[in-house]
Amino acid sequence: MFDHRIADGYSANMFISSWADITRSKTPSMIPSFERSYLKPRSPTVYSQLIDNVFAPFSPPSSNPDINYLGKEEGDEYLHVNRVYYIEGEQLKGLQLLVNENGARRSKLVAFTSFLWKQVALSMENSGKQNEACNVIVAVDGRRRLSEKEKMMMSHFGNVLSMPFGSKKPQELKEMSLSNVATTVQEFLQPATTKEHFLDIIDWVEEQKPRPLISKAVVNVRMSFTVSAGQKFEIMDKIDFGWGKVTFGSCHVPESRKDCFVMTMGSPTNDEDWVVYMHMPLMHMSFIEAHASHVFKPLNTDYIPI
Repeated sequence: MFDHRIADGYSANMFISSWADITRSKTPSMIPSFERSYLKPRSPTVYSQLIDNVFAPFSPPSSNPDINYLGKEEGDEYLHVNRVYYIEGEQLKGLQLLVNENGARRSKLVAFTSFLWKQVALSMENSGKQNEACNVIVAVDGRRRLSEKEKMMMSHFGNVLSMPFGSKKPQELKEMSLSNVATTVQEFLQPATTKEHFLDIIDWVEEQKPRPLISKAVVNVRMSFTVSAGQKFEIMDKIDFGWGKVTFGSCHVPESRKDCFVMTMGSPTNDEDWVVYMHMPLMHMSFIEAHASHVFKPLNTDYIPI
């Protein structure tokens, strides 16, 4: 749940990459650093109240067996499944064109996040949940933003994430153009892209510990999902355990986990394409496959791009 006492995906990738190098008696290409002074809190600690809108102290799970640890009632419609999809570069460019109306310049990640947010909202409305909140979280890595000494932070082993999020009712998202949805995504992302924001998080975490923290977007909200960009991970072209280079890499969330997670990754066959891992309720996956099949191609034996 993105507790700041654990490692993030970037750190896990460093571990796997180093492990592969060591199995071949090779010096790791990047030596992980466990130096905590890079993230030393200020004295006295000081932070913006905006941080309270990003994280919250984690409360113990309910004793009610019908409530999961995110405070959500269980039901068949919220059975979580894992799927992997292939998205062609032309489709990503098409989404970018749609969100870049009126001269805006949005990234592929913002375009994809906006499109997926709207699809999930339409699925919620289709299932009669139009009055519930639909939250989207975008993981932001603070390594490059925290230090001028970029190489030092690039080798940091730990959690350097912020989790800004947007919240809308499905009816609101349905009526918005994709360009307007992207504007909303850009607005909640922008404050989390500064060095000051991550310095605030360090101070806030210092005051909260040893209590575990949780993304505020998932607290007592039935539908929240996280989008994380993994294009910069070194899984595809550098990891070799001795039996050849890895040709495909993904991630996995146990099906018992009720937090929804989406990871975008580079394609092993085309630099313009993406492989997207998704851990979400089955009803949303089914809706997306039925209504957005032109974008989301299930990655299986029936669809293997050359």
